[in-house]
Amino acid sequence: MASYQFIDRPSPFNTSAGKTLPIFAVTPAHIELGAIDPIALDWARKAGFKAESGAVLLIPSQDGQLGGALFGLGANPSEAPFLTGKLARALPAGKWHIETAPLTANRLALGYGLGSYRFDRYKLAASEAPTLMIPTDADAADIKRQLAGVFLARDLINMPTNDMGPNALEEAFRALGEHYKAKVSVVSGDDLLKNNFPLIHTVGRASAEAPRLLEMRWGKKGHRRVTLVGKGVCFDTGGLDIKPAASMLLMKKDMGGAANVMGLALMIMDAKLKVDLRVLVPVVENSISANAFRPGDIYRSRKGLTVQIDNTDAEGRLILADALAYADEEETDLLIDMATLTGAARVALGPDLPPFYTDDEDLAHDLTEASLTVDDPLWRMPLYKGYEKDISARIADLTNAPSGGMAGSITAALFLKRFVTNARSWAHFDIFGWAPAERPHSPLGGEAQAIRALYHLIAKGKK
Repeated sequence: MASYQFIDRPSPFNTSAGKTLPIFAVTPAHIELGAIDPIALDWARKAGFKAESGAVLLIPSQDGQLGGALFGLGANPSEAPFLTGKLARALPAGKWHIETAPLTANRLALGYGLGSYRFDRYKLAASEAPTLMIPTDADAADIKRQLAGVFLARDLINMPTNDMGPNALEEAFRALGEHYKAKVSVVSGDDLLKNNFPLIHTVGRASAEAPRLLEMRWGKKGHRRVTLVGKGVCFDTGGLDIKPAASMLLMKKDMGGAANVMGLALMIMDAKLKVDLRVLVPVVENSISANAFRPGDIYRSRKGLTVQIDNTDAEGRLILADALAYADEEETDLLIDMATLTGAARVALGPDLPPFYTDDEDLAHDLTEASLTVDDPLWRMPLYKGYEKDISARIADLTNAPSGGMAGSITAALFLKRFVTNARSWAHFDIFGWAPAERPHSPLGGEAQAIRALYHLIAKGKK
């Protein structure tokens, strides 16, 4: 457990009073009007520096040493709020500070911090990284905890399944709980059947590592009751409806929902928000063996609804069904589930814009507002009742894989909604959990999605 770094991981920032090198963050207008340091301006013009978005130009001092850097913001800095993340990967090692920048202190620092992330656990040697002086008017503590939550989610997703299977995910979950003095309990293996979690057991029983349900409780009774549920499929072969090889390449990320709710839980606990927090993570590996569940099987869920298995590759909604039903047995003010659930969501909105589903209009408004406030993209999709018929089955209450292939993200959300009947507010997030290309604020790889917006919403006391 000691190997997990949470809030105390190495910082991308420096706070010393020692010498730091200046960064002049400028737009093309600054260059054209000559509105920057004269030495930097002269060097920029000689080098043909146009201040394009994300461009970096190192500048010398009068004695020929490294004197600082110019950083281009482009003509419209607001279009890339976390552009400063590029600096964390473009600058040479050393201590730096922002000399001028038409950016808010929090955006500047958070962008740099997000862009500083590295996953180098499997590299022989990592190069030294630059550090940035955090602006004095930035909320350093809150930026630090947001980075810790995001980095935890990214780390867990990036880990290969041989080092992040069900046993290891449980270890990380327990370590997080221990760090914040939360109560953690686990139901594992055949005890899932004894405790009425049949769908979690069904999906994970073919794996060499037992399926399990992880539960964490933190906070005080009487505060707002917030429950987070995250899909923890540590690897998804597709089961007997096996995926083609190319489709399995990223399936280590199928526990991205679990990783993200753990990152969000870290932010909530570290900020000591006044909530009664409960975190549920059903953990499985969808493997193939003699006892794997089959197409055509019918299983009774924790809630009592029967589910016909029409595709073993639609396993995420099965384990979430039992976890959501369990969550819904207690009075809950806000119930959130997060899952790397459907390819249909990616077809509709791409990898960077996760859809969310809720029938609570106030919650939908607050989530959209939070998304825009903190620049954490989200888009509401409809729980369209006209598609309810598609999740029905001829000889069971529900099918886990509607035929036809249309509206797949919506029908998955409608399926999950059947298992939530008591929560005051519920929202489902169909995330991708992966950045398929490098961006200013993140490298290619595992990604946190929606959790900064959710943290902002919960911290503001809404819902």
